[in-house]
Amino acid sequence: MLKISLLVWIILGTALAGTAVIAVLAVPSLAAQAMKNIPFAVLIGFSVAMPLSYLIARKIGTSPARQ
Repeated sequence: MLKISLLVWIILGTALAGTAVIAVLAVPSLAAQAMKNIPFAVLIGFSVAMPLSYLIARKIGTSPARQ
């Protein structure tokens, strides 16, 4: 399940980090300091993806097709 979780984390982390960067650039007050806020947005996106990827991998691992 760890391998599935890592694969899901890479994909989901990239998607969430990209969404967070777009949110930073879309809000004018955050975009003014984008060079400072973008690394934090990426870090938050990848961090949020960790527990979500574990939950998704657990659902994939217990799917009825595998039984």
